[in-house]
Amino acid sequence: MAYQVLARKYRPQLFADVAGQDHVTRTLLNALAQNRIAHGYIFSGHRGIGKTTVARILAMALNCRSAIGSAERPTPEPCSTCVACTEIRAGNAVDVIEIDAATNRGIDEIRELREAARYSPARDRYKIYILDEAHQITDAAFNALLKTLEEPPAHIVFMMATTQPEDIPQTIRSRCQHFSFHAVRFEVIQQQLRQIAQQEQIAAEEAALSLLAEAGDGSMRDALSIMDQAIASAACDDGQPKLEAAHVRSLMGTVSNAVFEQMLLAVKEQNAASMLEQAAALLDAGNAPQQIARQMVRFLRNCLMAHIAGEKSGLLQISEEERARAGRAAAIFSEEDLTRFLNTMLRTFDDLGYRQEQRFHLELGLLKLVYTQRLLPLDDILRRLSTGTALSSATKSQSAPTNVLSAPSPASRVQAPPTSATMSTRTDSASARPAASMPTGPGDTQSGIADIFGDTASKSKNPASLPAATPISATPTPAPTPTLAPVFSAQEIIVEEPPDAAILRAAICSDMANGGHQTAASLLEAGIWQWNGKEMQVQTAISKVMLDMTYNAEAQRIARESFRRRTPAGYNLNVAPEARGSANTANPNASEMPPKSVSQRAPQTMDHPLVQHAQELFHAEIRSVVNLREEN
Repeated sequence: MAYQVLARKYRPQLFADVAGQDHVTRTLLNALAQNRIAHGYIFSGHRGIGKTTVARILAMALNCRSAIGSAERPTPEPCSTCVACTEIRAGNAVDVIEIDAATNRGIDEIRELREAARYSPARDRYKIYILDEAHQITDAAFNALLKTLEEPPAHIVFMMATTQPEDIPQTIRSRCQHFSFHAVRFEVIQQQLRQIAQQEQIAAEEAALSLLAEAGDGSMRDALSIMDQAIASAACDDGQPKLEAAHVRSLMGTVSNAVFEQMLLAVKEQNAASMLEQAAALLDAGNAPQQIARQMVRFLRNCLMAHIAGEKSGLLQISEEERARAGRAAAIFSEEDLTRFLNTMLRTFDDLGYRQEQRFHLELGLLKLVYTQRLLPLDDILRRLSTGTALSSATKSQSAPTNVLSAPSPASRVQAPPTSATMSTRTDSASARPAASMPTGPGDTQSGIADIFGDTASKSKNPASLPAATPISATPTPAPTPTLAPVFSAQEIIVEEPPDAAILRAAICSDMANGGHQTAASLLEAGIWQWNGKEMQVQTAISKVMLDMTYNAEAQRIARESFRRRTPAGYNLNVAPEARGSANTANPNASEMPPKSVSQRAPQTMDHPLVQHAQELFHAEIRSVVNLREEN
């Protein structure tokens, strides 16, 4: 006899053999015992959970030659020995017609079925039509079947199996009894696989059976198909196949959840390098980014369920070992953190479906898990603001930075000439204030908001990676112009006198260049710097559009912070674009700027109607006009 796959060999032949569908089998057995037979049934649910199998068993029970209560058939279960049961089980019964509705879905096929249904069964009690994948039938074909379903002959029973009952018209569903099949539980699938392994005389590890049951995802047929494949590829010990967890995992293309547990530990430690190294190891081993993201999503979901309902909850359809692993990972995070992680990975998994560089997007999604650990909960901020309580950075970090500067106080104000060494080593006071300087009462709300978000900004880097404070010499450097005194302690210095414009320009442009804005730094350095009262006015040589593109928001922030650290309170920095029609001869650095290509006839050409029309049409700023017809 030809080999039969496990899904067909161990297909249930009795209602009692159907796993995980007790609510369906119990109702059908009671209906058979009470002779309450409907003329139409709809069996819906997940793939591979027994819909068509139950339809065949019901057909055997309806046409069984043995009477219920007899010696051959003491219960409503089919006897499995009479001619009708044997033929139906073999699939060659004359009065039980199985139709693939995915192929025979048109109105012509349904009309033929309707015409054949008028005739009595050839031998058995009922003529039974089993329509598999019934949702594939067209609306016109369903309408052709509607009258037959509403007033069927007494000998006709329709059974429709479908995975999408919502696609069947409501007029059809209302005329049938609808049975919704459940996904088979993990424990039930695992028990079935264990029994089949014993009957097939296969040595299988419990971890391997757990992997197969989890891979089935609620489908008994899927689990049996994967088990059949695993047996065929397993190594034999004395002629007996042996299923091992590592082999099954390799066959399925999955990795151990221990790797994802280590990834979550890296997230807790805010160790992005370790996270990326583990992801790179998985990718280099040949695992697809989508598969890694899918497993990460499943693991995070299990961790969330373990945190909410506990390790022993029925929400976790995994083995005991995986329950313990999910519980350990869930214990180090809050429910909000796990929910945020799961949402991030779900978005990453969706992005991988239509992205070209899948590896980059997977790495970006994993990095987001690390970065979300550095966020402060909004409810904590609002609660602290309402009570006026200090908000320490220890609420989210395991360790706090130690090299921070104290907030300024009136007693710490000093006056000294500026030094170029202190201009590039001073720490931003907004991110350096410790929790002790937070507001202690509701009356200081505005200051509290600034300190809270300053503390949040200081968490943007790992506290462990903060550099130690750089010692600075206490000897001021002599200079012909006034300078700031060096930092002698961890206290903020308050400047009383503004520095010279040339020194201020060099310091600010240096800070911008160090911050990665070399173009903006060169632009400001080539401008005109002059004091106008308490405002430093910087006149540049480019238009406002180009100034906005080059001197962007980040460059402005660096320039203003550098200016604020070197000037007394109340002084402002104003960077202006080139004024219309103004000459650039007043700029002492004009020789450094590229010369403009302007024709000698440019003043006359500017009045030309064509030039003026072009200026109005394009709303443009005309910097230069070159007459190509002009003789050299």
